[in-house]
Amino acid sequence: MKISIDSSELKQTIDRVVEYTFGMDLTWDWPGGVAYYGVSRAFEVTGEQAYLERMAAWVDEYMEAGLPVWTVNTCAMGHMLITLYEQTGEQRYLDLIMSKVDYLENKALRFGDRVLQHTVSAKNDFPEQCWADTLFMAAYFLLRVGIMQGEKRLIDDALHQFFWHINYLQDEDSGLWYHGYNNINKDHMSGIYWARANAWAAYTMSRAARILPEAYLYPPMMHIWSSLRDQLAAIKKLQKADGLWGTVLDYPEAYGELSATAGIAAAMVMQHNPLHAKYVQKSLEGVIANIADNGRVRNVSGGTAVMNDIAGYLAIDRKWAQGWGQGLALSLLTAVLESTTKAQANEQAKEQELSK
Repeated sequence: MKISIDSSELKQTIDRVVEYTFGMDLTWDWPGGVAYYGVSRAFEVTGEQAYLERMAAWVDEYMEAGLPVWTVNTCAMGHMLITLYEQTGEQRYLDLIMSKVDYLENKALRFGDRVLQHTVSAKNDFPEQCWADTLFMAAYFLLRVGIMQGEKRLIDDALHQFFWHINYLQDEDSGLWYHGYNNINKDHMSGIYWARANAWAAYTMSRAARILPEAYLYPPMMHIWSSLRDQLAAIKKLQKADGLWGTVLDYPEAYGELSATAGIAAAMVMQHNPLHAKYVQKSLEGVIANIADNGRVRNVSGGTAVMNDIAGYLAIDRKWAQGWGQGLALSLLTAVLESTTKAQANEQAKEQELSK
């Protein structure tokens, strides 16, 4: 995939976004989980040790201050812990990771065929509701731990979650994803194609397809690949002229939303479809145009429940910086940097081969 970008400028942009993110008052919840996931990806792609050291210092201080109860949303913090454990081998990080896994496996609310119910507190927040958000906060986390630990049961459970979330949330006719599904009423509630829900789905499916060794040996992966193909085929047609996607995908008057745009474009990068390059290029330019000089990602919609109607989604404020905006922007920027770096290395290898 050919994307036009200056790698050195891209690294500077990543550094600005990371720096702003570290300055935010984030807590041990999903905004911090997505934000620090983005920082961990920045470390993995750039190798900048300062990112790792500052993440470790933040986690260590928080552990000393006291951690919250686990929910689906607080499990998002596990992503950064995986990176810290892989890099340091510190047992305290693995212990926290496995306590989150124990919660998801044995304590988290489930319904139907052991589908994770979306939870944001210790209460039964949304009885038998399936949200796309759960894929990032829990299923993708379980998959990463399963791969890291060589635990097939965790991989199988993660892919099981993807399988059922696809069945419950993706519209087979349009290819787009609904925000949520209510298993009690057997409906999609307001039935809105919310952009960030589609980003959670597209990004995590693209990562699952990329990081799972011998993915073709797992039957649910065929389901994931087809789902993602049809989703991106539909989404690309709805891109706005400025490269963004509207917060309600199929509503032309909806405002362009940065976190969703970044997650969707990052998924396209990882699909390696050369015909997606023009959509990624427009998105990348649109996202960078919305990053302030101090690294604040602008035009990110606030926290959003499954709203009652389109008006509810359109009324969500986008004035403030949000952890998920920072994290998903970093997910796109690092995906592009990783892709272009590999492409340049391949070109150099070809040139060397031809010069022999």
